Amino acid sequence: MFSSKQKESSQSIVNLVESNPSNSCVLDSGTVIEGIVRSKEDLRLDGQIKGDVFCDKRFVMGDSAKVVGTVSCGESLISGRIEGEIAVKGLLHLLSTAFIKGKIMASKMIVDEGANYSGECLIGENKSKKS
Repeated sequence: MFSSKQKESSQSIVNLVESNPSNSCVLDSGTVIEGIVRSKEDLRLDGQIKGDVFCDKRFVMGDSAKVVGTVSCGESLISGRIEGEIAVKGLLHLLSTAFIKGKIMASKMIVDEGANYSGECLIGENKSKKS
């Protein structure tokens, strides 16, 4: 029951880059960025960002990804680690290896078995907008 959904979720992460690579930005493992990252298109992170991430569309974090700062995006699939705040206008999906320490704001949220979060969690319409 759970394994098929997890496989489907993992497959959607892979499809993000393969389906339309010209409209996606990939920050691979070994990449470390300090500062602000802005993307009007889909963004996949397997490296690290020390700063803020603003992504108009889908933000995907792989298992090795880490953000220390604020994340703001349209929708998100998280397998990595966030230390800070995340605001998602649509669906936030925490996969089994996800870890979030900080404030979570999203319209909708799915938490797979094994995912961890610690901090304030505000879910529902109008909750994804920063006050």
